[in-house]
Amino acid sequence: MLYTLPFADSFPGINLFRYLTFRTGGAIMTSLLVSFLIGPAVIRWLKSKQRGSSNIREDVPEGHLVKAGTPTMGGVLILIALVLSTLLWADIKNHYVWIVLLVTVGFGAVGFTDDYLKLTKRNSKGLPGKMKLLAQFVISAVAALWFMSVTDEPVATGLAIPFLKDTLINLSWLFVPFALFVMIGASNSVNLTDGLDGLAIVPVMIAAGCFGFIAYLVGNTVYSSYLGIHYVEGSGELAVFCGAVLGAGLGFLWFNAPPAMVFMGDTGSLSLGGALGAIAIVTKHEIVLAIIGGLFVLETVSVIVQVASFKMTGKRVFAMAPLHHHFEKKGWKESTIVIRFWIIAAILALVGLATLKLR
Repeated sequence: MLYTLPFADSFPGINLFRYLTFRTGGAIMTSLLVSFLIGPAVIRWLKSKQRGSSNIREDVPEGHLVKAGTPTMGGVLILIALVLSTLLWADIKNHYVWIVLLVTVGFGAVGFTDDYLKLTKRNSKGLPGKMKLLAQFVISAVAALWFMSVTDEPVATGLAIPFLKDTLINLSWLFVPFALFVMIGASNSVNLTDGLDGLAIVPVMIAAGCFGFIAYLVGNTVYSSYLGIHYVEGSGELAVFCGAVLGAGLGFLWFNAPPAMVFMGDTGSLSLGGALGAIAIVTKHEIVLAIIGGLFVLETVSVIVQVASFKMTGKRVFAMAPLHHHFEKKGWKESTIVIRFWIIAAILALVGLATLKLR
């Protein structure tokens, strides 16, 4: 919004609103401040809506029972701070900003419905899985088609390969199901990771920081040409969105740090995961997302392996899935698991960023 001020070029200092880096920094600080200001009120509201203590899933280690009564749906706090900050600092005429916001808010609405059922009723299962998946499918399809309509070929339907300079595989009509897989897969992977206090939000912030940097490079003709990555006009504006994610994540972590005052819930995990998937599609770094978000991939794979092994052999590979629960069962303290997983996420993020130069 501030970017479109008609007098932004007329007064000294105000022209800073034209600079992407300045607006990204402004988005970080704004979303952080909004989180701090409204956080206590949001948590009080969530507690007032709580009915019983059934927000704790049944398929978790026994130690999680002590967290019963802690309100879920804290992703509302993230979404409010994120959306307000993005609308304030980003170019609201940019199609890519609205595409990513569509996925973020749309997936957040799905998660909100699920969390609301868990919060207000004695039902830890929430919204049926098939309904959640169908809603995600529709939202992702709209976003993918919108992206294709505003992006020139071959970028619109192309798949970039890391380590290969200026290489695009034309997916043609297969791009839509591929885009759906990326967005829905990223969304549910983050959701699976969100099982311990602070476990999911920090890797999300790390990934958002990386993709903010990637978006800045992809949206700049000079840097994209130098690095041999595909230029996507207007995609740099997503750096502002990523900055807002970073600030909102820090604000949420303030209240989610052990012992958590609020849980992210599906409202936060589904929306943030979907947002990362959408940004990866716009910036043509879908495969790099699997590297930077490798922790989310590991958590998802652990569930797939566990289910497949049990169905085929009747035996379990892990003590419990997702992977973080396995280590809980092995006697690791929650703080140990969380910090070590953060370290893994940081290492994988560095590996993912290295693909920008290794071409």
